[in-house]
Amino acid sequence: MPASTSAARRPARGGGRGSSAPAGLAWDEVGLAPVVLVTGPEELLAERAVDRVVGLARERDAQVEVTRVDGAAYGAGELTLATSPSLFAEDRVVVVENVEKATDDLILEATAYVAAPQEDVVLVLRHGGGQRGKRLLDAVRAAGHPVATCETIKRDADKASFVTQELRRAGRRMEARAVRSLVDAVGSDLRELAAACSQLVADTTGVISVEVVERYYGGRIEATGFRVADAAVDGNAGEAVALLRHAFATGVDPVPLVAALAARLRVLAKVSAVRGRGPGAERDLGLAPWQVDRSRKELSRWTPEALAAAITAVAQADAEVKGASRDPRFAVERAVLRIAAAVRR
Repeated sequence: MPASTSAARRPARGGGRGSSAPAGLAWDEVGLAPVVLVTGPEELLAERAVDRVVGLARERDAQVEVTRVDGAAYGAGELTLATSPSLFAEDRVVVVENVEKATDDLILEATAYVAAPQEDVVLVLRHGGGQRGKRLLDAVRAAGHPVATCETIKRDADKASFVTQELRRAGRRMEARAVRSLVDAVGSDLRELAAACSQLVADTTGVISVEVVERYYGGRIEATGFRVADAAVDGNAGEAVALLRHAFATGVDPVPLVAALAARLRVLAKVSAVRGRGPGAERDLGLAPWQVDRSRKELSRWTPEALAAAITAVAQADAEVKGASRDPRFAVERAVLRIAAAVRR
């Protein structure tokens, strides 16, 4: 590619030395820049951020050279070799993986490099977290280079947002209850959750309903405590016990079942505590809108005394399944019945 053409394209990269690059970009917000840092332990999002940068470089120049370097096995001079000007001034992307395990040579050389990066090169640094390489990370931020932050997604509300965004990128929609069911079923691992979204998009049409999600993942939903908790909080004792016994029959341990009951009641208690304080207080709870809306409706059938009694029943069951009872399964079933009985008819 002629040097003049390359020079004309350089401003589009953004985030160069001395610029005020935004901190903590999402994986799908990061763009081309002389240096891009992708940091955080969430591997799926980090992979997407790196792939996005490489993809943007290939959109601009299909012949761009991509070099990958393992930071854990880095040898002196590798970065200089990978970023040195080429004979024909081709654009290049250099991806350095495992910066959190970087050798001393990489930290030293990359720290010097980010202060004065080469033209026509995009250097992507992938750091999985931890203190190793902090000097380099600080240098990247001080130079104003963009940083994509890929933290682990733990909260159900954030997982629900992830599902919604996955579907939106695919041009699809999912009912709020269906989102919740999908998170309940496969939400422990983000990569698995993304794969489930892809499968539903590929295999279905139109708005994805809760019935569709349960048809694909219903067995997994029933094997967790979430549907047990839902039935109990709804006052549906018969359904709750039937689902509970099914969970036991499929090998579910009593401890996570009690945890699901506690989590469900905790959401009710949080929303109950801020009722009447306005939507601002509810936003500070860290819950998804559908969780707040559902809890509002359910609380019409719960008195503060009944909610306190249900929470006490779960606390007792928690102690019993962790060694205070000879029959932990009975302890869970008794807690489920007490919760259902507390609901106002």
